[in-house]
Amino acid sequence: MSHPQNILFLCSGNSARSILAEALATTLSHGRFIGYSAGAKPVGTVHPMAIELIKSMGYPLEALRSKSWDEFSCEGAPRMDYIITLCDSAVGEDCPYWPGHPSTAHWGFPDPAAVETGDEAMLHAFKQVEMGLRNRIELLMDLPADKLDRLEIRDRLQSIHHRIKFGG
Repeated sequence: MSHPQNILFLCSGNSARSILAEALATTLSHGRFIGYSAGAKPVGTVHPMAIELIKSMGYPLEALRSKSWDEFSCEGAPRMDYIITLCDSAVGEDCPYWPGHPSTAHWGFPDPAAVETGDEAMLHAFKQVEMGLRNRIELLMDLPADKLDRLEIRDRLQSIHHRIKFGG
């Protein structure tokens, strides 16, 4: 595969999980993937703990922003090869039409920003989600996408999530 593949991570609020996934996909793949993120109902800000974790990855912080998935369904938007939802509520939303018929999957993670038992517990939840995403993205990088059709890719994307227990 000569060009980078685009991958869009979706969550309702686009402030934590999808933002982490965007940065991880881009940095871990060393140019093989370009990660993007968006939300059905973006909150408009990136969670401070997500920013702190992303800072250590070397991902450009100025690239981080909470945005609507509508940006990726209009003319002139980057064409997506993969779309992965990360929260259960985003799966239930009426998604826009995605040009090019990208392969899709759902990798559900609990929202680390919803942890209400203190900053230490919330940081632990963020790190768990980061590790879970990292493991799945590493498996995604091993897929021979150029040798698989769209349905096989979709099945493999979904099986990646089911092979790894949350937090591992």
